[in-house]
Amino acid sequence: MAKSWVNSAERIGADLHLDLTESAGPGGRRAALTRALREAVRSGRLAPGTRLPPYRSLAADLGVARNTVADAYAELVAEGWLTARQGSGTRVAERAEPLRRAERVPRKAPPRARGPHHDLRQGTPDASAFPRAAWLASYRRALQQAPSEVFGPGDPAGRVELREALSEYLARARGVRTEPGRIVICSGFAHALRLLFSQEKGGSVLRGPLAVEAYGLGFHRELLAAAGVRTVPLPLDEDGARVDRLARERAVLLTPAHQFPTGGPLHPERRAAVIDWARARGSVVLEDDYDGEFRYDRKPVGAVQGLDPERVIFIGSVSKSLSPAVRLGWMVLPERYVDGVLAAKGEREAWASVLDQLSLADLIVSGAYDRHVRRMRQRYRSRRDRLVTALAAHAPQVEVTGVAAGLHAVLRLPPGTERSVVKAAGWQGIALDGLAEFRHPEAAEPEIPVHDGLVVGFATPSEHAYTAALEALCGVLPPGGEPEGARR
Repeated sequence: MAKSWVNSAERIGADLHLDLTESAGPGGRRAALTRALREAVRSGRLAPGTRLPPYRSLAADLGVARNTVADAYAELVAEGWLTARQGSGTRVAERAEPLRRAERVPRKAPPRARGPHHDLRQGTPDASAFPRAAWLASYRRALQQAPSEVFGPGDPAGRVELREALSEYLARARGVRTEPGRIVICSGFAHALRLLFSQEKGGSVLRGPLAVEAYGLGFHRELLAAAGVRTVPLPLDEDGARVDRLARERAVLLTPAHQFPTGGPLHPERRAAVIDWARARGSVVLEDDYDGEFRYDRKPVGAVQGLDPERVIFIGSVSKSLSPAVRLGWMVLPERYVDGVLAAKGEREAWASVLDQLSLADLIVSGAYDRHVRRMRQRYRSRRDRLVTALAAHAPQVEVTGVAAGLHAVLRLPPGTERSVVKAAGWQGIALDGLAEFRHPEAAEPEIPVHDGLVVGFATPSEHAYTAALEALCGVLPPGGEPEGARR
């Protein structure tokens, strides 16, 4: 019985698949092979100039006689599908064309996604500023130095090289107290939430109800709701989340270094108070350190985790410092949760790329990561200053808040104007978010008042596009007189 696969990579540099069973018909094997080769050329699977296997190789691969292949080649050469030259072998003729457009199955071209003219959405760094040269250098070093076992089954906790590098870096830069054995690598904050609350492995590591800040990412609330976790909104004020309103919740999710999206750190007294609550209740604090590296007008704010490593799960990633395309994050866990998280992680398909882990470890150890963060801190501070200056000149009635740190600002608008401004921005090709998008659906007035505003990401546009984005933003803001409050 004739075979259908041709594995001639050693002879011609590529594999060739010919299914003689589908070409069966009158004329026997020679005719079947001729039809299969002709169809491969007609359909474009064999491109012009492709070298075909020698008679003997193809005959051995297909389990047919050598003369059968020679006759099939000769027929296709005569028809003009193939060419044969001494010393060059048999190749697909350069003039042989695949099926013409009219013969092909008609297809509609997929619509091309058209992005906004000016992207001022929060949540992403400047994609053009990714440190390509430094990442490539780290990737090369990691690949060259990686032991062979790196390319086999790995550790669900993540590569020890990255966990060791993070243990040192987080202690130095964020005041985290940990060791490599209590760090689990994940692909980002959302993945961490899934590992902590998912019921798929026969029981979640944590259970609800979970207290959350009254303003936060709706995507995180939706993810938790899908896992059956009820979230309870905490009021916010100028000192951060009102942790004095915590009651019987099993855990609380906070953004203490820079409240998202309203801005500002959690007050020191409240940081201590939430730890006291967790100790008294046997509960746990989830600390989302989403952009803790970027601060401008204040001293660095260390992690709450440093106050009690057994009562805080510290979660971070490189989504803001490098790029959301680098799917790497980490959980710094109390010892009692490590085994449960590793069990929830399960199959290797959920693990982050080992080579990316090794590259990030090298980037950190070499000092390139710190240099990149410092460089971007200066760039984003300059952008923040340009935003504040532009608004002071063109929209002095708009209060700018939450800009002492992070990659976005909140523009407070006159009551009742948010929806119309967001709509006007959309008509002008400006992508941004209204503050209402981040409000917890169960956050009720008057305890949690509604504020009209815009959440403007000043890190997202590339450097050359930023000035035009600011001009467009100022053009859609409502007119007014004096500023409503101090910028902070």
